[in-house]
Amino acid sequence: MSWQKYGGKTSISSSFSCLCNKALAQYANRRISTDLSRRGFVAGMAASMLSVILPDLARGQTTNPPAAPDRPVTFTNFMLFDGKSSTLRHGLYLSVDGNRIGHIGSGQPPSTGNPMLIDCGGRVMIPGLIDMHWHSLLAALPIQVLLQVDMGFVYLAASAEAQRTLLRGFTTVRDAGGPAFVLRQAIDGGMVSGPRIYVSGPMITTTGGHGDFRPLADIPRSGGQISQMERDGSIAIADTEDEVRLRVREQFLQGASQVKLVGCGGVSTPRSPLDMLTFTQPQLRAAVETASDWGSYVLVHAYTPEAIQRSISAGVQCIEHGHLMDDKTAAIMAKNGTWLSTQPFVDENDAASLTGPAREKFMEVIAGTDNMYKLARKHGIKTAFGTDLIFSPVLAARQGVMLTHMTRWYSPAEALTMATAANGRLLALTGERNPYPGKLGVIEEGGYADLLLVDGNPLENLDVIADPEKNLRIVMKDGRLYKNTIVA
Repeated sequence: MSWQKYGGKTSISSSFSCLCNKALAQYANRRISTDLSRRGFVAGMAASMLSVILPDLARGQTTNPPAAPDRPVTFTNFMLFDGKSSTLRHGLYLSVDGNRIGHIGSGQPPSTGNPMLIDCGGRVMIPGLIDMHWHSLLAALPIQVLLQVDMGFVYLAASAEAQRTLLRGFTTVRDAGGPAFVLRQAIDGGMVSGPRIYVSGPMITTTGGHGDFRPLADIPRSGGQISQMERDGSIAIADTEDEVRLRVREQFLQGASQVKLVGCGGVSTPRSPLDMLTFTQPQLRAAVETASDWGSYVLVHAYTPEAIQRSISAGVQCIEHGHLMDDKTAAIMAKNGTWLSTQPFVDENDAASLTGPAREKFMEVIAGTDNMYKLARKHGIKTAFGTDLIFSPVLAARQGVMLTHMTRWYSPAEALTMATAANGRLLALTGERNPYPGKLGVIEEGGYADLLLVDGNPLENLDVIADPEKNLRIVMKDGRLYKNTIVA
């Protein structure tokens, strides 16, 4: 997998997109098509995806993200889920000034000023959703394409998928592995439409750990040289405590909000069985201490009890996945106040097509999902919601569907709270490295103006979230209206 870092990235999509003009779009189209034609079977796959993933780019059509409203916005006639309460509030109005929620009051809004008034027609307003395990550069493309195409195509696909992510109602994501620094910069700069991104940088792993996709020709490491994959930013390999400290510092140097380490094997990496362990406890502790020196924290990819317990002993504050945990491990997590950031994988529809060992490993993960959530509830573990949907634009579109899976273990209100306010609390662990230090995941005065207006009541039927094109009538992020089907 080759990750190249250079500026001027382009994002095109069906509504709001990127920074390029028609000539640049046509050039990119020609360049990608020519470059892909030299890559055998990948050429046909990637070229056909150009019209699916980047339809406006293929036609040379571009638009810009919406401008900030030129006056305050006031919403009336809605029912409010604020991210914390288990019931809806009625009879309110809400004002947005700039990128923040200005005032939430009862009754009718004051007649002073000249706000943009939006009558919500009695619909339900909820906070923007948060996905705590998203891979911005991996979501939209099959792994065969990612491993072989020019990185320009990957960034184009990622920026288009970023817009779709936002229009699904996910106004914030935590990127759990990949060089998404440039994409975040483009989104924050108003050049590309997409969610806020809490970037981790490349996964830090050991030789042979999950994420080590290097060809065997790159082994052994010698003379201090690193592989092309590491230079391009797809992975960061560390095999000593000093290397761990260096890799962690490198990610914060580039602007990471938090860093991710791999504690055991993974599903998609062919030569890493789930039961293998990677970093030693002192190595994990070196990462935790270094992240703390930067004012932030470490999340660790860990499925098994051994990997989870080793991470907690090293001071890790957030475990990713955890599907194979046992009762003893769950009790330790609860006692230490460790976050469980996990995904409700329930069947094979929750992953791209898998075969061989990868499928066997994913089936093992699926088999552990029910027990994991039951243990989390039993012990009162702080639990966050994420999706980890990768390698397919069709699969990525199931973000909302994944949230509906949570009703197997939680009420709709509990699931929504997890995907909003609870996730917002976990994001706040970034401390001094928090790129968005305002309140996220809640609707309250002074919080970021990330708002969704929903047809139907998600506290009674969470399935309305699974069809965002139909049921999300307004998508506001940072005070800007990215979707508005209500006449103001």
